[in-house]
Amino acid sequence: FHRDFFTLDPDDEVIQRNIGKALYLADRSASTQYDNLRESGYYADIISGNITQRVAVDSIVVDTDHYPYYFRYYGTQTITRATTIVTRSLVTEGFLRNVSRSDHNPHGFLIERWRILENKDIKVEARHFSTE
Repeated sequence: FHRDFFTLDPDDEVIQRNIGKALYLADRSASTQYDNLRESGYYADIISGNITQRVAVDSIVVDTDHYPYYFRYYGTQTITRATTIVTRSLVTEGFLRNVSRSDHNPHGFLIERWRILENKDIKVEARHFSTE
């Protein structure tokens, strides 16, 4: 889910495909987050600014003692812009509910009540280009 939701390239088709795959794995909470980002111009800025965004998982904590299963995701987001590379910490949480496995949801879990707890810059580097 996180890989598809947060891995973006400056191409509307790629964005729509990735977000579409992610939204199959979550309830309305993820769709609401997507709608808010879209309405704020976030995806248009990615396209117009030729920005690439990648996410890497650092760790995931899941409490399997209580159902639905609470999880907390810790990741690192890398945003490559024309002049800078921004590294951000990403922390989200939600609950996992069992659902039928399908081609769209091979793991058989639906993310519920998903929210972003932290998404902040931890490093900003200038990009340097060599003409050699």
